Amino acid sequence: MAFIIALAGKGGTGKTTIAALAIRYIIEKKKMPVLAVDADSNSCLNETLGVEVRTSIGTLRDESLHLIRSGSDRPGGMSMEQLFDYQVQQSLIEAKGFDLMVMGRPEGPGCYCAANNIIRKYTDKLSSSYPYVVIDNEAGMEHLSRRTTHKVNLLLIVSDPSVRGIHTAKRINELVDELNLEIDKRALIINRVSEEEVLKLKQYAGECGLFVAGLVPQDAIIFDFDIQGKPVIQIPDDSKALKAVFEILEALNIP
Repeated sequence: MAFIIALAGKGGTGKTTIAALAIRYIIEKKKMPVLAVDADSNSCLNETLGVEVRTSIGTLRDESLHLIRSGSDRPGGMSMEQLFDYQVQQSLIEAKGFDLMVMGRPEGPGCYCAANNIIRKYTDKLSSSYPYVVIDNEAGMEHLSRRTTHKVNLLLIVSDPSVRGIHTAKRINELVDELNLEIDKRALIINRVSEEEVLKLKQYAGECGLFVAGLVPQDAIIFDFDIQGKPVIQIPDDSKALKAVFEILEALNIP
């Protein structure tokens, strides 16, 4: 089975950037392929990875529902489950070192429960084919209450250098316990930190009962890449943020 890393945190913390750098870490340091899962309805992990999304789980679900309602014939007499399984396999975006599966946003109104269930099913199903899986969850805690994040080896909770961000991290940490989620290890990463904030933030997070795996400094290179629309996964080796994320993941002893 794969070693599964999931990311959580409030919006605007740079969670997706950390996910992309974690994927790069595995590709470069572990020399192993990664299944990247964008479980956010507002998908943007592909942009940080530099790949284009052809379709998503949400879109495939809508197309399947349309087939059912219209009574259309299915190719080769496939059952709906067989057809959907084939479509999901074909929807994987293949890139150098990783494949990407995207949840996306269902076209119609309603909740995302069905799409989340599909993401969970196929993450489990595909995990046997990859040594590592990195799941970028949507902001907040909805994915936890819907149990999108489950059977995880390492949960990285990402916060910005703010009291609100660390409070959200604390609530996520508590919710994991309340829901009895299968998560082996949890760690907090505080992102975009300036030097004068380091000690104060570490102390405050510790008082909230959080294990601080490390702090990622503000990095002008990432800001420039973002402004220019360049994929963050391609930032140069001398990036302060890249070095910090690599050091954090190394210290967490990912097998």
